[in-house]
Amino acid sequence: MKRCVIVGAGEILPGDLPEKAPGEFWIAADGGMKALAARGVSPDLFLGDLDSLDSQPEGVPARILPVRKDDTDSAAAVKAGLERGFSDFLLLGALGGKRLSHTAANFQLLLFLKLHGASGELRCGCTRVTCLAAGETETFSRPGGFFSLFAAGGDAVVSIRGALFSGENLSLSPSFPLGVSNEGSEKTTVVVQEGAVYLVFD
Repeated sequence: MKRCVIVGAGEILPGDLPEKAPGEFWIAADGGMKALAARGVSPDLFLGDLDSLDSQPEGVPARILPVRKDDTDSAAAVKAGLERGFSDFLLLGALGGKRLSHTAANFQLLLFLKLHGASGELRCGCTRVTCLAAGETETFSRPGGFFSLFAAGGDAVVSIRGALFSGENLSLSPSFPLGVSNEGSEKTTVVVQEGAVYLVFD
């Protein structure tokens, strides 16, 4: 199954939007439609409450949401992707923007996806955010580059290998940013033994 790409109203830098691959399903989450329209990209679905647009986009399948609702537009888009059977999500325009609260909400969506058997990534320029759960391992090359780990949804236990600050069975808490600003190497590995963590590259 190909991935579901959700474009929100946050910051989108030049080069953020990839070419649409065969089998991918693209959703414009309300104000994200502006970024797609500016680049001549037509999504497979428009989903939102129109609070960031003057009118409903023409020629695009749409699901119009009420302004007063429990879900953000991005959360509704994630649920729409899950309903269609997607398990790999890329969220663009999900960082930065006018409202910090929506960036925080999008972090939580990564954990929501993980708890529903899927994976997601927030991306803006060189910044990437993913979520790893217990039993998962991530190996990456980042010589001299920063990465951070933050406990997601509760306490977590991780092992970090091949980084400036490495260790086994390290305890991370959502109440203190112990895992911020580590430095990677040619081969850095993060192993999550308990809980879940946000892995941030910036």
